[in-house]
Amino acid sequence: MLALGERTIRSPLGLSTVPNDDVADYVRDDSRVALFVETFEGEAFAPPTLERAGPREHVYFDPAQTRAAIVTCGGLCPGINNVIRGMVLELHHKYGVKHVLGFRFGYDGLVDRADPPPVHLGPSQVRSIHAQGGSVLGMSRGAHDPAQMVDTLQTLGVNVLFSIGGDGTLRGAHAIHAEIARRGLPIGIVAVPKTIDNDVPMVDKTFGFESAVDVARQAIDAAHTEARGVRNGIAIVKLMGRDAGFIAAHATLASADVNFCLIPEARFDLEGEHGLLAALERRVRARGHAVVVVAEGCAEHFAAASRERNASGNVLYGTGALDVGPMLRLAIEGHMRAAGLVCTLKYIDPSYMLRSVPANAIDSIFCDQLARHAVHAGMAGKTDVLIGRCHRVFTHVPLALVTVRHKRVDTDGELWLAVTETTGQPRLRND
Repeated sequence: MLALGERTIRSPLGLSTVPNDDVADYVRDDSRVALFVETFEGEAFAPPTLERAGPREHVYFDPAQTRAAIVTCGGLCPGINNVIRGMVLELHHKYGVKHVLGFRFGYDGLVDRADPPPVHLGPSQVRSIHAQGGSVLGMSRGAHDPAQMVDTLQTLGVNVLFSIGGDGTLRGAHAIHAEIARRGLPIGIVAVPKTIDNDVPMVDKTFGFESAVDVARQAIDAAHTEARGVRNGIAIVKLMGRDAGFIAAHATLASADVNFCLIPEARFDLEGEHGLLAALERRVRARGHAVVVVAEGCAEHFAAASRERNASGNVLYGTGALDVGPMLRLAIEGHMRAAGLVCTLKYIDPSYMLRSVPANAIDSIFCDQLARHAVHAGMAGKTDVLIGRCHRVFTHVPLALVTVRHKRVDTDGELWLAVTETTGQPRLRND
């Protein structure tokens, strides 16, 4: 695990080094968490491990002299303000760090001549922000020159940068660290994973996901009510999930009233005897209604289209030829009309509602835990690291490991099996 150097300053937290003395313990650097827990009889078991996160007995930075900074990047997500607040309060009250800056509007705020300038963050500035959705610091997408951003950190005397974001943000944090390392500077980079798609590898989940599933379930429940309220009612709910169907899958399980769940990872046919349209027709004829949940990234199952991208490099699935909701609606209406089946179809798209709500109770707790562990890592001099959780234990994950691949729904795994058993949907393939 990368570290800035030897830790020589005793932590101000006042925790214990004696096990079982009814006082919380410091975490040792040699405490490791196994990535995999499943074993097979007769096989040697030596799984890869991650360093356990948590407070260290000695810290690298002198709290009285430390200047920390926080940046939030990418798209909105429930819980961002909870993480900001948790970091500020942990830095201020537990470590005694009085200088915390907030960069405005993502990595844009780290570029020279940024407007507006960074803001001071103290307990009074973050007192009630956890009750709000969005980010008090603002967000932005797009790559910037790491050299310019490191110049800003140097100019402002920042010792630790806490970067909150998803895939593009983590790549940016890793690039900032590489430039810091090239210059030999004692500046730490600690990241917290933020994406409601839950597609960051080597972590159990990302914050905001639970809240997004809550809102998605409400949309599905409304869709089910609409579908049952008319003869041959069909309701389509389009949910976020560019390349990973975790929200769609979990919301389907939470609702238990979905008949077809479509995700990018599970290929399906639209036409044909065993395709989606024929299966949906059979369902409506037999039961008089149906609910279809579709993740936005399923658009490419329908037609090859130009892949327009946003500033972070993500494919734009919400407009034009790659907007799966209208495509699916037209396909279903056309099929049912040709089959002589009169249906009433309702289309619900709650996509951006999922991102903008305040964190629910589960996410609020999780965000606070992530924030505290990020501060512990930063003050201990850990760098180029992501705060994750594996088997309900918080870990330090090297950024180099999470920026080369993505987490996806395993269609041979327990989650997808649960979805198909809950919905009762067939394979939806003609082969």
